[in-house]
Amino acid sequence: MELKKDINILIVGLGLIGGSYAMALSKKGYSVKSITRSRSSIDYALKNGLIKDGTTEVDPSVIGEADLIVFALYPHTFVEWITDNQYLFKSGAIITDVTGVKTTVVSAIQSILREDVEFIAAHPMAGREVYGVENSDDAIFHDANYIVTPTEKNTEEAIELCKSLGETLGFARISQLSPKEHDDVIGFVSQLAHCIAITLMTCNEMEHLEDYTGNSFRDLTRIARINDAMWSELFVTNKDALLHQMDLFSAEFQRLRDMLQNEDIEPMREMMRKSTARRALFDKNNEERK
Repeated sequence: MELKKDINILIVGLGLIGGSYAMALSKKGYSVKSITRSRSSIDYALKNGLIKDGTTEVDPSVIGEADLIVFALYPHTFVEWITDNQYLFKSGAIITDVTGVKTTVVSAIQSILREDVEFIAAHPMAGREVYGVENSDDAIFHDANYIVTPTEKNTEEAIELCKSLGETLGFARISQLSPKEHDDVIGFVSQLAHCIAITLMTCNEMEHLEDYTGNSFRDLTRIARINDAMWSELFVTNKDALLHQMDLFSAEFQRLRDMLQNEDIEPMREMMRKSTARRALFDKNNEERK
């Protein structure tokens, strides 16, 4: 199913990602409206042409005319919003999300959602170390991955519509995983990475690090500037998968420490060669996308 130009799109939650969705879609001529808590966010989005209209109220007319609704909310807020307001959806509406965890969220939403409305989950693997609609930038999607996570409750039409949304937004690669597969992968490539960055910034109390560090430390800790409310919720919501990945990391770090302790140079070099080869795949993919 194509993302047709006459589709009415509503974005609930106008922060960095919701705002960047709005920017990308409005640039391509789609009619985008928004509901968000902050009046200043609506005013900014209107002034800068990100949306056609917006409100801070749960407006029945705005919700009722939407064909596609994108939820850019924290997981618990998303579930609460659906519980309280799904009676306002038009019959046949498709809803999707940007949530960073899937298994619990998808199960919760699909278990309570009206039968004449369909939820097809997705995760835009994009972001910045700043927040708020004023930092919206659709360029963050252009080298990024977009993951669609359907279940047996989803129709092929909704899955294709969700993929078409990813293409329209400008994502470089679109993939499909089950919610559990998604959470296992995200526990490693995203959440564990954030855990490591946080730990690097807190494991040593040395002062004035900004005066001494080179690019390696800055690159490794870029994502340590973090939204604590959002990420702590994401960690807990995906606790089992993240704990498993943390255990794997701890064991591998201990293995490297033992090599150093015992001055086992060749195993250490072999680990480094494996690391180099795996990292080279990222550079290869980036070159192929250009």
